[in-house]
Amino acid sequence: MTREARRKELGTFLRNRRLALSRQDFGLPSPARARGTGLRREEVSAFAGVSVTWYTWLEQGRDINPSRQVLEALGRVLRLTASETAYLLSLGGYASRPPDEDARVHDVAPPHIQRLLDSLAFPAFAVAADWTIVGWNAPYAALYSRITTLDPADRNLLWVVFTDPHLRDMLPDWAHASRHFVAEFRAESGARLGSSAHSALIARLAEASAEFREQWADLTVEGFTSRRRRFVHPTAGVLDFEHHRLVPSDHPDLHIVAYVPERGSGTAAWVAGLAS
Repeated sequence: MTREARRKELGTFLRNRRLALSRQDFGLPSPARARGTGLRREEVSAFAGVSVTWYTWLEQGRDINPSRQVLEALGRVLRLTASETAYLLSLGGYASRPPDEDARVHDVAPPHIQRLLDSLAFPAFAVAADWTIVGWNAPYAALYSRITTLDPADRNLLWVVFTDPHLRDMLPDWAHASRHFVAEFRAESGARLGSSAHSALIARLAEASAEFREQWADLTVEGFTSRRRRFVHPTAGVLDFEHHRLVPSDHPDLHIVAYVPERGSGTAAWVAGLAS
């Protein structure tokens, strides 16, 4: 199941990126007749040094095993970013740690991870590989109060971003932020694609949110980058943070997400007030 799903996604991803290329960037003339945009299969195969039949089979999701070198060559031709290339390799079976199809994720943060969260003065939470929120501290609960009352089945970062109107109201840049989240989630999901848990989450989100369906279909892939995040808190007003993510060395399947306020800012004063 997982292997078949990866082959299908690999073909769709290659075709999507091939059609997104500009022929002019490769010194190729525009087609005389309207035959779509982007490069043709035979052009990509020629630039990558692989046979057009082999490349066509890849786009068709056939049961073949492309080497890492072939996928890297295609990544260069398709001008993929580092995150997109890593995603392409994971679809080809070259992820660094391919998990079992239905590997169990954490339901609760390990005690020492929770102690770390509790020691932080600013909002922070921990997410599992499927983005289930498995732990948080008091400042995060003060920022997003619904975290304490959510049904455990709904305590997933991607789920709340797309289905919780309360959180959407808190994000003045929701349209932009939600696309970041989807692209980052896809970048991390290649090795789990096709597992029953992953498929169930995507199906549930697609049924609940037309916006998620549209963004997931875009096949956008991005690696995480630290960035500014703004929230409009129902009582504290506008709060600005730096959004960071850390990976515990003894639990690389968990991520700690931290919202750090700038020193001397009104947001820092609000965070400091939580302790008192």
